[in-house]
Amino acid sequence: MEIVTAAAYPEVHDAYLRDHPVERAHEANSNMYGEENIERADRIRGGWWRIRLSRADVLGVVLPWHLSEGGELELVPRRGLTVADAAERVRAGGAVWTTANPVCAAKLRLLRRAPFTPLFLSTSPVDHTDYGDLAVRSGLIHLDGLHRMLAWELAGRLPERPLLDGYLVGDPAVVAEPARAGRTGDESA
Repeated sequence: MEIVTAAAYPEVHDAYLRDHPVERAHEANSNMYGEENIERADRIRGGWWRIRLSRADVLGVVLPWHLSEGGELELVPRRGLTVADAAERVRAGGAVWTTANPVCAAKLRLLRRAPFTPLFLSTSPVDHTDYGDLAVRSGLIHLDGLHRMLAWELAGRLPERPLLDGYLVGDPAVVAEPARAGRTGDESA
């Protein structure tokens, strides 16, 4: 991960809404939840930073609980998974996972070729029930971009060099050793 520059909250909030309008008309619009996470995250000490991420950075991002957009098969357990582990769950689940989770699967298909847009991350979990049981309490933690990160990995599009833009809140020194696959406390997944 590369730090580009410090960022002020209004810049972060505006950047989020530019790419993720809350009033976007489609049945699976969850942008209002992302905006709420950005607002919650502003309470984390250390300020906001514009960053650039590589594939290795993104694969180490810890995701919170996710029930696959109301589907039948949980994508991310309450203890969390890295993007790498969640992508493997989708790959391993194949047609069974896709059929059981049609809305989530449709988002992943749609976003595979979507332009890269900034990811929103924190160095610690926000105060929300989806993050309450995360086994990893520091590192690169998801705020918004779960489906984009997964879709880009599944499509083989994540850049090897730090070229993917993002915003991080918290002390960047905490990210010195990002979580890796199997390190989330849910090695049985």
